[in-house]
Amino acid sequence: MSNKKKKKEEEWKKELTPEQYNVLRLKGTEKPFTGKYWDNEKEGIYKCAGCGTLLFDSNTKFDAGCGWPSFSSTIKEANIEEKVDKSQNMVRTEVLCKNCGGHLGHIFDDGPQPTGLRFCINSVSIDFEKKDE
Repeated sequence: MSNKKKKKEEEWKKELTPEQYNVLRLKGTEKPFTGKYWDNEKEGIYKCAGCGTLLFDSNTKFDAGCGWPSFSSTIKEANIEEKVDKSQNMVRTEVLCKNCGGHLGHIFDDGPQPTGLRFCINSVSIDFEKKDE
C-alpha cells in the first residue's frame, strides 16, 4: 500500500518555488555546479524539499566531480523509490521520494565502496538541516 502524499498540481505550484516544481514534479534538472548543496561540507541531514522525508546523511556525501550533490547511500532505503528512466536517449535509474513521489535525481553504480553507488541528487529537490553542535 502506498503512503504517497497526494496533492493536486495547483497545491504543489503554490508550495514549491518554480525551480523546485520543475525538478520535483516535472522531472527537470538543475545545471551542474549551480545548486546550493553540491559543495556543502557541513554535517547534517538532507530531506525531501517537497515533504520533509529524511533522505541522506552528510556522512555519505562525497565529491563525485559531477556538479550535483552525491551520496553513497540513503538514510533509509524505504524512503526512496527507484524507477527506470528512458528519457534523453539514455537508460538510467531515477530516484524519487517514496512519500510524495518527487523527482530527486538518478542513481549510478560508480560510487565509492562499500556501496559502489552514487545518488546524484538535485540541490533544489532537497533541504539541509545542519547538525546541532
